[in-house]
Amino acid sequence: MDRRRFVTAMAGASALPAITPSPVYAADAIHRLLDASRVANDRIVPDRIGSAEQLASDEDFWEPIQRAFELDRTWINLNNGGCSPAPAHVMAKLERDLRFSNELPVIHMWQTLEPRIEVVRRELAQEFGCDPEEMAITRNASESLITLIYGIDLKRGDEVLISNQNYGRMVNAWKQRAAREGIVIKEISFPVPCTDPQQIVDAFAAGITSKTRVMEITHITNLTGQILPVKELVAMAKARGVETFVDGAHAFAQFPFTRDELGCDYYGTSLHKWLTAPIGTGFLYVRREKIPTIWPLMAQNPGQEKDIRKYEEIGTHPAANHNAVAVALAFHRTIGAERKAARLRFLRDRWAKRLIAEGKGRVRVLTPLDSKWGGGIGFIAVDGLDNEKLGNWLMSKYRVVQTPISHAEFKGIRITPNVYSTLDEIDRFSELVMQAMKVGIA
Repeated sequence: MDRRRFVTAMAGASALPAITPSPVYAADAIHRLLDASRVANDRIVPDRIGSAEQLASDEDFWEPIQRAFELDRTWINLNNGGCSPAPAHVMAKLERDLRFSNELPVIHMWQTLEPRIEVVRRELAQEFGCDPEEMAITRNASESLITLIYGIDLKRGDEVLISNQNYGRMVNAWKQRAAREGIVIKEISFPVPCTDPQQIVDAFAAGITSKTRVMEITHITNLTGQILPVKELVAMAKARGVETFVDGAHAFAQFPFTRDELGCDYYGTSLHKWLTAPIGTGFLYVRREKIPTIWPLMAQNPGQEKDIRKYEEIGTHPAANHNAVAVALAFHRTIGAERKAARLRFLRDRWAKRLIAEGKGRVRVLTPLDSKWGGGIGFIAVDGLDNEKLGNWLMSKYRVVQTPISHAEFKGIRITPNVYSTLDEIDRFSELVMQAMKVGIA
């Protein structure tokens, strides 16, 4: 990455309109990323396959990126799947816009800052691979998916197909529609870990009947980090006349993909997880011809029936949050999507494979390893250790934040480091789990 490419990435990959100044970046944040880019230039052999993997374990590259975050390092945060901190310069941009808004909100917020959402829309659409007129800026994946869940027309007796690993809030939204309108919710199950995508496709296909109208799937589950074969699932459902909603809360910016690689018509995600944007940011993609068929959560303005912006009619809200997405996206692009994905897999494998090797048969990792069907999320179950007690012990005694999960079909703890996580933190977690296995939880 040379200096010109770096500056282009930090500017959002294209020139911004004159009326919309580009984000202002903290000088030290730029210096840290330049340090990382110099390391990349020194290490990467041009045209060599696997260049992202070359840098995945190179601490000289990742250490400047880690320093771009201002964190409480007395804690080890391995729950970035819930919500990740943003880099310091992203927060600085957010804070500046909030203060500027507060000086005269009806002018500064509504007239100066709010129009910049169009730049954010354009840059997110470019990253996702869709038309900007198909990209709505929302506050999180829940808002995006619930817009779809409540917005599609269904009648009594229509069936909706989901899995028992769908996110709980979406399941509850479907159940509320069922309680009020008499639609039918059906759940299917699939094995974890799963490295044969056809098993998942077959499980969903077996659940479809002549009454099935909608299928909601997760791109990558928030439980074990199982990546689903979205393209195959969408194609299978479409051939049977079934709409497919894709919950990508944990997928976007964790690993690279585009809309066309998925073939989907609907996609919702959060941006405060793997993109490391400010809390309260997300997007909803709806294919252009589908926009008139999906009602917004709040009433649209006259003439917005075909306008993607009808999904942004939520009343008064800060412009600072969604505008700072442009800064987070530039940071993500500067690291490189392939590099980030390789680093997250490297961190996952560092603890997962160590514990499998040293656990003497007691450790099970329910995330696909050495497979494209697993990403940075990892899920561990330890025979003889209660997952809730283990999670509480790690948190309360050693300040290691993780996520105990109890599902009807499996129990364990979810581990989700991010690009700022250090090898010392990953190794500390592994050592504590081994300690618990050897001497128990006191």
